Amino acid sequence: MQPHEARTHVTVIGILFAAFGAIGIAMGLTFFLVLALAGAGAGDSEALAILGMIGAILGGLIVLLSIPSMVGGIALVQRRTWARMLVLVLAGLNLINIPIGTALGIYTIWALTRPEVVQHLAAEARPA
Repeated sequence: MQPHEARTHVTVIGILFAAFGAIGIAMGLTFFLVLALAGAGAGDSEALAILGMIGAILGGLIVLLSIPSMVGGIALVQRRTWARMLVLVLAGLNLINIPIGTALGIYTIWALTRPEVVQHLAAEARPA
């Protein structure tokens, strides 16, 4: 693998993780909003409370789980020293997210464990 190929793989992976994180955050906020509006539309204060609480918990959980992907992706594009390991861990967790997460996880593990990519990241790494 040529140095420019290693650079391209790292950048693509960083952008994909940042995009997936942003999509997850948007989905979590949308989930909360939809459930809150459904509870309000029911016209019952108890339904509003229950659906609002469910939306807040599940939407918040989705947002909370998406933040590391966004942060890791941005940090990888910026060539932070810790980003490679974070993104590799997230890639391993993404393997169970069939089909897109699995494909992203396989590609990420394949690319970020190649010796050429490790050398490239070490040469361009910026501390925290």
